[in-house]
Amino acid sequence: CIWTDWIDVSYPTRDPDGGEDESYENIQKHDPSWECAKPENISCRATDFPDTPIKDLGQILECDVNKGLICKNKDQVVGGVIPMPVCINYEISVCCVPNTPECIPSTISTSTTSSTTVVTLSVSPTTSTHTPSEVLTGTTPYTTTPTVSQTTTATTTGTQKPTPTTI
Repeated sequence: CIWTDWIDVSYPTRDPDGGEDESYENIQKHDPSWECAKPENISCRATDFPDTPIKDLGQILECDVNKGLICKNKDQVVGGVIPMPVCINYEISVCCVPNTPECIPSTISTSTTSSTTVVTLSVSPTTSTHTPSEVLTGTTPYTTTPTVSQTTTATTTGTQKPTPTTI
């Protein structure tokens, strides 16, 4: 995948029903030429605090590889990096598989591999003499000899054509 530059197409609104919207849908509205055939990873950060991890900002938001970033003012509480219960401004970078024929597979082949490990223990007494403590407790020392065998099977199922996706 190829990482995009940092994307910031909106500024958070301050009304209680507003927030910050860096969703793929909103990015597409602001830049119709933007496309990401298959998002594989996402990175989200605050524009004013680019080196602070999201979890340390005290904001409740969604940074989702399938949607983008959405922050709702109604989910915020007083505290964190700002003294008001509103979203701060964010930007995202997305790792996308390019929308080109050589990057999108024409067929998908699925296969499964399973592995089974069987451990068999052989138990035998180590000695026929007992120490005084063994006589009192009724225990006899034993040795175990493990035998390990492994079976691996592979199954390949049918080939199917993917459904083209345009974002």
